[in-house]
Amino acid sequence: MKKLSALAKALAIALLIAAAVVLPRSSSAEDDVFLIGLIPEENIFRAIQKHRPFEAYLSKKIGVTVKFTILSRYGDIVDRFVARDMDGAFFGIYTSALAMEKLGVEPVARPVNLDGSTTARGYLFTRKDSGIRAIEDMEDKRAAFVDKATATGYIFAVAYLSENGIKKPESFFSEYYFTGSHESTIYAVLDGRADIGAAKGRVMDKLSAKDPMLKEEIFIIAKSGSLPDNTLMIRKDIEPEMKQKLRDALLTLDRNPEGAEILEKLGIKKFVDASRENFGAVNELAVKAGIDIGE
Repeated sequence: MKKLSALAKALAIALLIAAAVVLPRSSSAEDDVFLIGLIPEENIFRAIQKHRPFEAYLSKKIGVTVKFTILSRYGDIVDRFVARDMDGAFFGIYTSALAMEKLGVEPVARPVNLDGSTTARGYLFTRKDSGIRAIEDMEDKRAAFVDKATATGYIFAVAYLSENGIKKPESFFSEYYFTGSHESTIYAVLDGRADIGAAKGRVMDKLSAKDPMLKEEIFIIAKSGSLPDNTLMIRKDIEPEMKQKLRDALLTLDRNPEGAEILEKLGIKKFVDASRENFGAVNELAVKAGIDIGE
């Protein structure tokens, strides 16, 4: 009975943690909180830690408490945005296009990477010792993707397969599954749990910089074209004054020592303005993959 009680307690704690992640805001104490969602691109705990100073900085600049929250899955981000009454979110490449179509959100700013780029590429990759080098080597192999709602971690791979005559990935691979993050997909291939993977190139490059052995063991089969990187989108009904304060805070982040330190923690150079026009390439990629963003 004691063991059962301990198990029950553990389950209760797990349910409370899960509820804290997904429940919508409802208390009056949170009425003055500007809630911004983050996609699960990397380790959740590391992401939360490095965004704490960013929260404090933006709170001072816009005069409202800013809180970041990690969204559990890419595919849930649009639903969670509505359910949790979010004010904004750093949507991914595909989910940005999806949210503009479904929710009418407005792009505010996007990061400039340390190499000066504001775009990202998808990598289709394998281990060097796998013997896989082209489309004909992939049949009946195991594939790992990030999420159906990621351009670099899935849609690019589907478009690549389609252009090479493979219209149904589910019948082409012996197995394929979704890991939920770019890091997890990369390590799934590296550890031998999958033969082929698709993930954001920038995440691959960051991991390779920390672990040179990774670069030595991974073979890049194909790369996508340039796509607009993660973009901060906000609700269309946010007050113009608040919208301008947020935009100004982001676009001037690199112009003072405190902001420069935050950017260093985030691993980016600065923020620049974003617009709907940035997403034409995403729509084209979806068409190649046979995906209707409106649906």
